[in-house]
Amino acid sequence: MVTEQEVEGVGQTLVDPQKPLQARFRALFTLRGLGGPAAISWISRAFSDDSALLKHELAYCLGQMQDSRAIPVLVAVLRDTRQEPMVRHEAGEALGAIGNPEVLEILKQYSTDPVIEVAETCQLAVRRLEWLQQHSGEPVAQGPYRSVDPAPSAEECDVARLRGALLDEARPLFDRYRAMFALRDAGGEEAALALAEGLRCGSALFRHEIGYVLGQLQHEAAVPQLVAALARPTENPMVRHECAEALGAIARPACLAALRAHAADPERVVRESCEVALDMYEYETGSAFQYADGLEHLRPPPS
Repeated sequence: MVTEQEVEGVGQTLVDPQKPLQARFRALFTLRGLGGPAAISWISRAFSDDSALLKHELAYCLGQMQDSRAIPVLVAVLRDTRQEPMVRHEAGEALGAIGNPEVLEILKQYSTDPVIEVAETCQLAVRRLEWLQQHSGEPVAQGPYRSVDPAPSAEECDVARLRGALLDEARPLFDRYRAMFALRDAGGEEAALALAEGLRCGSALFRHEIGYVLGQLQHEAAVPQLVAALARPTENPMVRHECAEALGAIARPACLAALRAHAADPERVVRESCEVALDMYEYETGSAFQYADGLEHLRPPPS
């Protein structure tokens, strides 16, 4: 049983800017796993931080928790134009992930936001909520990755057809996302290579989601394309950040070299993503039981 004091201890690590970023990330994912109002409260407090990467991840975790008590803070972040675009975008996506139709109007309002990443995200979130309403009462298929995705996977299973839909820029973004998640669920080298082609097309939001999905898939066939995207200085930092984190999850030697090469990148969000990804690499290649180990650091080791 987790005590209130332990939740507070993990929360204090999350909100302490003096703590290493890796430790704060692990604390965040520990709170996500614990859930409940206290965890939401601690996560919400960290939106005053100056790290766009951390705040982006806060919003992501609140969405994955699917607790409507997080809606007010996420709406506030979406509305706050002082927040970085990648943070506001993630707040919009999280509102869609929670799945409560009460946020439909606010999402429609921000579907025309002047920041394109925010507008596209809110358009996708509206489509997701409308899709859920159209399929209410039906069991939602639980994919192999246990994540709440911004679009349900397409029913199509043929990788070549899914690749065609993914790369067709004339199709609605929601349909391309559905193909993206179906390719992830299909798995294997052919699907990984099809997804990796997406790193050279579409909007920055689309390419960033490709990076995220390749990190979930963890297939080394996509490593060269992820390394190339991370190395492109003209690429949107939001895309480069997801590619860095994907490389940390795939955790092959070529990933390590790329992450080290960009550990001092002039773009802060890329630099910090490499720092977190190197920690993830260590976890993936080590013997630790879990990444979200915030509680273990509070409890004395067994004698």
